[in-house]
Amino acid sequence: MKALRVIAPHQIEIKEVPDLVADIGQLLVDVERVGICGTDVELYAGEMAYYRSSRTTYPVQLGHEWVGTVVSVGSGVSSGWIGKRVTGDTMLGCGKCERCLTGKTYLCDSRIEIGITDGWGGALASQILIPEKFAFEVPDSISIAAAAMIEPAGNSLRSVEATGLVENQKLLILGAGTIGLLAAQFALAKKLEVHIAGNRATARELAKELGVHHIYSIDEVKSNSKRQFDAVIDASNDDSMPNLAIDRVYPGGRVVLIGLSETPSLIDTRVPVLQDLTIVGILSASPGLQGAINYFASGAVNPELLISEVISLEDVADRLEGNRGENAKPGPKIHVDPRL
Repeated sequence: MKALRVIAPHQIEIKEVPDLVADIGQLLVDVERVGICGTDVELYAGEMAYYRSSRTTYPVQLGHEWVGTVVSVGSGVSSGWIGKRVTGDTMLGCGKCERCLTGKTYLCDSRIEIGITDGWGGALASQILIPEKFAFEVPDSISIAAAAMIEPAGNSLRSVEATGLVENQKLLILGAGTIGLLAAQFALAKKLEVHIAGNRATARELAKELGVHHIYSIDEVKSNSKRQFDAVIDASNDDSMPNLAIDRVYPGGRVVLIGLSETPSLIDTRVPVLQDLTIVGILSASPGLQGAINYFASGAVNPELLISEVISLEDVADRLEGNRGENAKPGPKIHVDPRL
């Protein structure tokens, strides 16, 4: 089968590799669509922290946002999976530690992260294996394009749910990339009053198209020092945003952190103490995957406007360098179809 691998910083190879075979408890999936995200860019550029800790070594087969159709199963797995469209969790826990046994496999110290750490090749290939216990069936009502957005959507849904807000309360989202815009959609579906801030004019325009009525540049939020939100989600990669978030939320409110900056984010911890704030970190989509599937299946959230283009494996390196195709739409998400 064909597979794409990063073999060194800014170096990719696409080659024929041995066909995969489903082992005990596994599904073999023909890959139909894969999303590229910021983690893939870090892996491609050699900037991912996992390289320094040796959790990831070259070559790396990328791809952790994906959807495909099951073509065979290993022993111990029902043949009823064959022909079904599925996606999968990225975080594969050991299944034996205390965190795994309590259902928090995404916090397992020994977890494998598909397409990110060593131990499990990602979906930028003709096929991928996924353990049955980490597979999620995708209903026919969800398009292939939307199905490949389930993983980032799980992160965004968890972020919105972590705010604890109820109908008509005010939520500010800092960052209008894929995670921020998906969070805005989930928040709208929950009938929250959604405010979003982003640096790019095209992203702000897209937020408007998605139905957000309160849209700002980051500078506009910085210039208004008033505390006016029941919760704030930082979905940016800017190290100053966590501090801005705690300065804009009402006393007793919540700040949810899902964005990661390249350099440490510094906050004055006296502020959340004196304002009685709750700060929540979101690591993984894992607990939010089924919820994202349900929202997509019901039609309450449709992520397709966020997709800018669909490319082949041969175009991946160019896009990881930051380029876009001539006909790319303004959405932040690029998808890959390995069959092209």
